[in-house]
Order: sequence, then structure tokens, then C-alpha cells
Amino acid sequence: MESRQVNPHLSKKNSSGDRYDLAIVGAGVVGLAHAWRAAERGLRVLVLDRRPYGSGASIRNFGMIWPVGQTKAGLWSTAMKSRELWLDLAKKAGVPIHECGSLHMAFRDDEWAVLEEFQVKQGAEYGTELISAEAVHQKTPAANPEGLIGALWSPTEMRVNPRVAIAAVPSLLIDQYDVSVEFSTTVIRVGDGEVEAADGRRWQADHTIICSGADFANLFPQTHQDAGLFNCKLQMLRTAPQPGGMQIGPHLAGGLTLRHYEAFRICDSLKPLCERVSRETPELDRYGIHVMASQTDEGEVVLGDSHQYGDEIEPFDQAEIENLMLRELHRIIRLPDWTVQQRWHGYYAKSSKKPIVFEQPRPDVTIVNGLSGAGMTLSMGVGEEVIARLVSDQTIGKKEGEEIHVG
Repeated sequence: MESRQVNPHLSKKNSSGDRYDLAIVGAGVVGLAHAWRAAERGLRVLVLDRRPYGSGASIRNFGMIWPVGQTKAGLWSTAMKSRELWLDLAKKAGVPIHECGSLHMAFRDDEWAVLEEFQVKQGAEYGTELISAEAVHQKTPAANPEGLIGALWSPTEMRVNPRVAIAAVPSLLIDQYDVSVEFSTTVIRVGDGEVEAADGRRWQADHTIICSGADFANLFPQTHQDAGLFNCKLQMLRTAPQPGGMQIGPHLAGGLTLRHYEAFRICDSLKPLCERVSRETPELDRYGIHVMASQTDEGEVVLGDSHQYGDEIEPFDQAEIENLMLRELHRIIRLPDWTVQQRWHGYYAKSSKKPIVFEQPRPDVTIVNGLSGAGMTLSMGVGEEVIARLVSDQTIGKKEGEEIHVG
């Protein structure tokens, strides 16, 4: 297993009272994306996080950069910009990244019908291709041959190990961009050009961006609540390294995943599929289960996942959810070694009102949150567009009452 990379500079405290062009609260992938894009423009940046290292949703995911899940009318262009920026960032940070593509595999006629309709309606725009079962096996040895009809192949998806990336990027920001990073620092107040920590330290900042993810209740809680934010809990698994260096290749998904991503909602054939799943396996709807698989550079396969929202969330993980996920995964993939060496749950913030939350509670404060489960996919593009807009205001702060548009 990979070890968490630690840069010794990360524990060095900067002087209270230092002035910055931009302060960022939250060192997850969204906060780091904003910090990098600001530092690339020569801004003096401060990043703060209450944890000793990034350990939230940003490291508890598949490591999938997944443009195919976004709609053309929505955030697909932002996802594709993220893709481009991830390639640049990974090279600069020394983080392995793989242009692995993805396969949505069909084992039922209604799943194949959705894939066919998607390909007809917008396959040319997405660069996707319908391929036969034989072609699927040429791309991955992990596809279950029993009942496999074919798959939708998409070349745009990429894989990065989030645990490695989220540890490496702060080191890059410090060493190459002179960004100040303050971990183990709980921010209790921002505004009026100042950031204050619980230990009494204060920093001056022309503008502050709050990227607090699931911790959105800590700063400007009413603003976050008014934006319709609520948390989603997911359960995930990670196998032991596959024997003999076995590689699954692309990201793998089954027909259940078609219910989850907005890109497939243009398909009229999706409704019969959803009705069939609800009728035959209502337990999957109850826990928001759709199954996917990715792989780390060490050969471990990351498996998941489930979705429980708001008041449904309990602090206890459920064996039933894990068993259901494994049941469905066995239907679509075969692995030499299914030994589960890690189990975890994560939380991410989602909005009931908008695809991404951008709020301006004060003239010198911007909130960016609610990327749902697409933080790895969208964060770099969102960070680029937000920072570009703030910089265009010349004073880095956005004019009061002006909206930020992304996508």
C-alpha cells in the first residue's frame, strides 16, 4: 500500500498577521484546485484546514475523473477542462495519472437499450463507442462473460490515486509556488479582510474562498443552509492487490450506474430500466447502490458504492449495504482475489437547489461547495473558472451582487 506523503514544511506555522491576496479554507481537492489556479497567476495564497492532513471525501473515493457522467448542457465542459488541468497538475506534482477510459457494461436488454440510445443521441459529441462483448474482453480481463451483451466505451475518463494526490499537491504548492499551508488549524471567522483561527492567530486576506465540503455548518451556516446543502454518506471497499499484477484496465461500471449519472437522463429508455430495478431489487434503491470498480497503481481494486442522504445517515456502517454491493459487483466483474483489506465511509455535500453552490455572504468571501460526488471530476475546472473571474475584478474580490457562472 502507498504511504501518505508528508512534507516537513506543512507543519511550519506562519506568522500571525501575514497578508495574502487569497485565503482558502479547506485543503480537499476543491480547495487545493483553487489554491493552485490562484498561485499559477502569481497570487499570494494561504490554505487552511482543521485536520492534520486532507482526509475527507477527497481521499475516500474511486479516484475517477469522469467527464462522461456530466451533461453537455451542464458541466461537461468544466469536466473536460478539469481533465486537461489534472494532466498538467499530476505532471508537476509527480503524481501518476492514467488515461484509462471507462466501460459501462450491459448485461440486460434494457441496459443495452439505454446505451444504444445514448450513443445515437450524443455519442459523437462525447466520443463514445458501442462495443461488443468480445471487444470488452479485449479491454479488460475483469468483465464477467456470463450474460455480457456489450458496453459503452468512453476514452475520456482518467484515474488518479486520491490518497497520493491529496498529499502531494500541498507539497507542490509550498515548494514551487510559495503557498502557505496551515493544517491542524480550525478557522472560526472570516470577513473584513481577515481570517481568524481558534488558537487566536489571524491573517489578512483580500478575499477568502470557503471550500469546506461536508463541514459546511461551521462557517456561514445559514448561507449554506439556504443554498440547500445536505450531506451524503457512502460506503466503499478496497481489495488486496490482485495476484500476478492483474490489471482491470478501464474504470468499470454496470447498468445500475446508468441510474446515477445525469448524462443518461436524456434517454427515454432509462425509465423502464429504473422501474425494473425498483420492482426487482428495491433494496438497491433504498440504499442508493450502483456499482463501479477502479484500481490503484498497487493493484488494489476500489469498489462501491452506496448513497444515504440527510436524516438517513447513521454513524454506523451496515453489513447489508456491503453485501448488496458485493452481490451486484460479482454480477458484472470477476477478480482473482476478492479479499477486502479496507472498508470506509465518506461524506460529501450536495445541494437540492443547484449543481454547484456559489455564494457570496460578504463582498470579500466566496463559498464554493456542493460538487456532490464529482469533486475529483470537476474541481480543477471549477477552480480555474472561479479564480479567473475573481482576478478579472482586479482587486481579487468580486463586486457585491455579481454572480459567478461556471459551466
